[in-house]
Amino acid sequence: MTKQFAIAALTIGAIVLGTNNAKAQNTTATTTVNITLNDVISIDAGSAAIGNTVDFNYVTAADYNSDQTINKANSLKVTSTKNFNVKVKAGGANFMNGVNLIPVNVLTIKAATAAGTMGGTKSAVVLSATDQTLVANAPLGSALTLNLDYTIPAAKSSSSDILGKPAGTYTQTVTYTATAL
Repeated sequence: MTKQFAIAALTIGAIVLGTNNAKAQNTTATTTVNITLNDVISIDAGSAAIGNTVDFNYVTAADYNSDQTINKANSLKVTSTKNFNVKVKAGGANFMNGVNLIPVNVLTIKAATAAGTMGGTKSAVVLSATDQTLVANAPLGSALTLNLDYTIPAAKSSSSDILGKPAGTYTQTVTYTATAL
């Protein structure tokens, strides 16, 4: 009987000691998450200035004797991770129709009254073949829009810059450049 009592005591002891020595299990896990950033500045798709045209039509005497303004909504849509400038320039000194020329300085480009979501200091630019600042120190942001007004003032359309030129379509490219500060 002592033998049975000893076996029972050892069995109970093993059970009690065995449950106290159970290995602890992990209850937390840790993962490292990395976010790698690169500086970005982009004139985004959806900008009206990409592949679009601005058409001025002079049909009547009144057209030549008045300001003509064409508004282009969402002319530029910019995403930038830093503050930025927007510059504008013509692809040459003149609008051209074969050998016939109209100086590009007949055109003024400026932010529309409802300028869009792009901040910064906006300036009216008389177009030239050199870069000029249209928007200075625009705050960073995503898909910031700029609505532009293209204007040929009556003082230019009723001057020899345009009057007396042969009929036809005069063309020149306008390039916008966004540059991070």
